[in-house]
Amino acid sequence: MAQLLVRDLEDEVVVALRSKAAEEGTSVEEAHRRVLRDFAGRRGRQRNDFKTFLLSFPEGDLDEVFERQRNVPRQVDLA
Repeated sequence: MAQLLVRDLEDEVVVALRSKAAEEGTSVEEAHRRVLRDFAGRRGRQRNDFKTFLLSFPEGDLDEVFERQRNVPRQVDLA
């Protein structure tokens, strides 16, 4: 298995990880592994393709959802 060495962590992060390990009755190393596995698992489940992303938009007339304020001029950069 691969190894990961993390340096220069803030003291608050280390204290929080030690506290989490104590609550779970595990070592700090095991608590760290669980945090990383949980993060990696959530990232994998959240990946959607572009079609799924577009389908997640609310249905309806786009003007209703994204109403433009016509009384405020848009900034134009002609440089």
